[in-house]
Amino acid sequence: MDSTPRFLLLLTFLTLPLAAATAPKAPAPDISRLDPAMGVNKAAAANLTWHDVTTWGVEGREWGNEERLRWFDRFPAAAQKTVTPAVWSLSRDSSGMMVRFKTDATSIHVHYKLLKDRIGMPHMPATGVSGVDLYARDINGKWRWVQVTKPDKQEVRAEIIKDLAPGYREYAAYLPLYNGVESLEIGVPAGSKFEGLAPRAKPIVFYGTSITHGACASRPGMVHTAILGRRFDSPVVNLGFSGNGRMDTAVGDYLVKIDASIYVIDCLPNMQPAQVTERTVPLVKQLRAAKPNTPIVLVEDRRFTNDWITPAKAKFHTDNHAALKAAFETLQKEGVKNLYYVPGDALYGTDTEGATDASHASDLGFMRQADVMEPILRTALKR
Repeated sequence: MDSTPRFLLLLTFLTLPLAAATAPKAPAPDISRLDPAMGVNKAAAANLTWHDVTTWGVEGREWGNEERLRWFDRFPAAAQKTVTPAVWSLSRDSSGMMVRFKTDATSIHVHYKLLKDRIGMPHMPATGVSGVDLYARDINGKWRWVQVTKPDKQEVRAEIIKDLAPGYREYAAYLPLYNGVESLEIGVPAGSKFEGLAPRAKPIVFYGTSITHGACASRPGMVHTAILGRRFDSPVVNLGFSGNGRMDTAVGDYLVKIDASIYVIDCLPNMQPAQVTERTVPLVKQLRAAKPNTPIVLVEDRRFTNDWITPAKAKFHTDNHAALKAAFETLQKEGVKNLYYVPGDALYGTDTEGATDASHASDLGFMRQADVMEPILRTALKR
């Protein structure tokens, strides 16, 4: 019997993997072509009137009369000499800043330049890191989400939304969380009514860590600080410094210069129990000496959402909580008034679903934090 066909069959079988390995790979599909909603925003239209937001101001930008290296820096230039280099660098992000305006435009556009070319992060999307997030008041005066930019480069000149319902209404645009802003303009069709709204007084002031800074919200309006700002209809100052919220006296020196409605101190995720013991009482006394009647809220560390299976991390949180509680009780015994406390165990919920990476909040975790903090802040603010 002729064995040639059998030999050829065997040879074909042996060469199949090699052929498959050397075959050119098909290019990855362009998802935005398959689903246009997954792409970047459309380019800004022609025939627009552009409004520079620096001409009327943004909320979340305090110490306005002090010189700044860049208009959208959170700290004035003098802070570079007193805060740590890490805090100074992080303060150049525009986290927490928000600009308000009124218009009857049926489309809204934005033109802004970013400080850094890192538009997104491995676990935080570009919409949160570098996006501009738009809200508007409905007919009942409630803030409701409209749309967010989806940036893919350092300079964005894009349509945020079009085909808006007719009406002259108030809008709020939240600036990027983990990027800085060099310039920002709002564009509306020529002939539209437009009014820039000046920043409101007596902000809620948050001092904290990467979570306060905004990690890892999908968009700037979803951080708990922004959520609470909308619920209280109040301006907010976000002094979250990723990895570097440590109750520093130098930061306290700037906190006391703000005419705050309330201070929320949420630094434990970046501190060890010994630091909590060492720094909590001095920071509260520093604030209270300058602001005798302003409410101060101390926030316990949130728990990692996987600390149920990581005993060392669970112990860290427990020890941190105990240190803050002891400091709070010491301050109460010393007669410090208008002092409030937020327990940390349920800040992300109790079902392990509130974080992106165990540590940093998802949008669900941010909403839950706002839910836990809101009643305590309402009591403190008497609202």
